[in-house]
Amino acid sequence: MHDAEIASGISLQKLMDRAGCALAEAVWRFGSGRPALILCGPGNNGGDGYIAARLLAAWGVDVSIAASGFPKTELAVAARAAWDGLVGNLANAQSSPVLVDALFGTGLTRELPAEIAKPLHRLANAAEIVIAADLPSGVGTDDGRDYGAARADITLAFAAAKPAHLLQPAASLCGKVRIAHIGVECVANVSVLARPHLAQPGPTDHKYTRGMVIVVGGTMPGAAALSATAAARSGAGYVVGIGVTGDLPHAIVRRDHDELANTLDDPRVRAVVIGPGLGRSDRAREMVDLAIASPCPLVLDGDALAPNVVNDRPAPTILTPHAGEFTRMFGDGDGSKLDRTRAAADHCGATIIFKGADTVIASPGGRATLCPPASAWLSTAGTGDVLAGIAGAMLARGFAPHDAACAAVWLHSEAARLAGSGMIADDLLTQLPRCL
Repeated sequence: MHDAEIASGISLQKLMDRAGCALAEAVWRFGSGRPALILCGPGNNGGDGYIAARLLAAWGVDVSIAASGFPKTELAVAARAAWDGLVGNLANAQSSPVLVDALFGTGLTRELPAEIAKPLHRLANAAEIVIAADLPSGVGTDDGRDYGAARADITLAFAAAKPAHLLQPAASLCGKVRIAHIGVECVANVSVLARPHLAQPGPTDHKYTRGMVIVVGGTMPGAAALSATAAARSGAGYVVGIGVTGDLPHAIVRRDHDELANTLDDPRVRAVVIGPGLGRSDRAREMVDLAIASPCPLVLDGDALAPNVVNDRPAPTILTPHAGEFTRMFGDGDGSKLDRTRAAADHCGATIIFKGADTVIASPGGRATLCPPASAWLSTAGTGDVLAGIAGAMLARGFAPHDAACAAVWLHSEAARLAGSGMIADDLLTQLPRCL
């Protein structure tokens, strides 16, 4: 059990009873009454399994238990004593249509021993559905590492999601994650990405109250065009493309690069997006420096990202690196992706969207948001440029940097979901209005 659970004032016995009941209900619901095998470990996760088995048996389910050993905690010992059926040995357990993995929960930091991993994988491969109690046995709770876990179809997270439910590679081993609320209020500065509240324009709004966004183009005009169009489609009232050429909506104003300095001085500018397709010439570096020196809220992406590019910039700032850019900026670092992103945000004084299959958003001071997996079809050229444009629009609409980053990632993910299989970056632009 987590310290937060112990500090909640609810007895550990009550928490285990609730977790076991939630697990039994999940097996009843998702298993559709089919025979179930529950694998119980030596700790409190195994105790949850014993309680679930007792309830399922009372409900008429053909349920059996196989254990990896004798319980080692007082609560688990009591839970096993309350089970009046047989307890088999994990090594020679027979497969069942429904497999419940209650071997190990939170706290694992080493490889599963072969005598546990081998039968676990054998039984999981033979089952029609695998349900994990809190976490699949063999994943690192806080860093998402794979210590030899078998993939679950459904993971029932007790009280709240853990980093492993969202960080790769563990996230891909969890299947569908469902939260079982067991009466514990979890207070933390790490949250899970949720749908943002996006206010609709009101009768007194006009193009400047809705936000003026500048997007600076460079050697790859298509990238900046994607960003500028994304900003416009995400609700910005006025988008100016500086040096942005190509096929753009007529609503986007076009200006030359030599007008950047004057445009940045316009007090109506609410956000600047620079980096997508910018290039790395001396002229490009000068434009990045101009943008950083301005008082405008700023999104730095792609070619604008470099080591020490910002250092506690006073104006709101969002960086959007992918893995290669992040390493180039901050080094390999230690710890999980969550740890590294938080440390980087503190180092540079900016909000960071560390993109990938397990996107992490972090801001100075330790606030972080973990993002559920988005469509794998986003792994194509230009989608990051779209995200940068959306982030610019969210800043222009008045969101604080962390909230703007979260809103942008959610809109980006939702647009990808609506676009479906085979999508390209351009397809996101047509779906964004449906997400607002």
